[in-house]
Amino acid sequence: MENAKPLKRHSSLQPLSRDHHHGLLLCWKIRTGFSKGADPERVKAYADWLFAEHLLPHFELEERHVFPLLGDKEHPMVKRALREHRRLKRLFTANDDLAKQLSLIEEELTAHIRYEERVLFNELQKVATPEQLAVVEALNRGQPFMDDWADQFWEK
Repeated sequence: MENAKPLKRHSSLQPLSRDHHHGLLLCWKIRTGFSKGADPERVKAYADWLFAEHLLPHFELEERHVFPLLGDKEHPMVKRALREHRRLKRLFTANDDLAKQLSLIEEELTAHIRYEERVLFNELQKVATPEQLAVVEALNRGQPFMDDWADQFWEK
């Protein structure tokens, strides 16, 4: 059995995929920071900033304009993505055991991004019309990602 070639990401979805890349970098920074003994408070400050400035707007764009292209909220892929967004929002806003919370964010955000990239976006590219994808592209022309966080806990 041959492996199927991965679909090339449609240009209208590429900015969302770049957002996903930054989310995966957050996960890497959490793992790396903890492996170097970073204080969870330092890691949480960065995670909170990234969540408020980048992840929440990304979630909102997907929920309002991307997921509906697959149908209603009862579509199994949409239901899963929405459930994962809710779970991630709860994890980012909880203030319990920070190290445990951040580890869960790292695990669940990684899995969520992989799901959207490998499953949901591939399906979306199959069913969305060029006009629908053009609308998504027009809505996603925001500011480029800027990460000038001074406390680079993942390096020390």
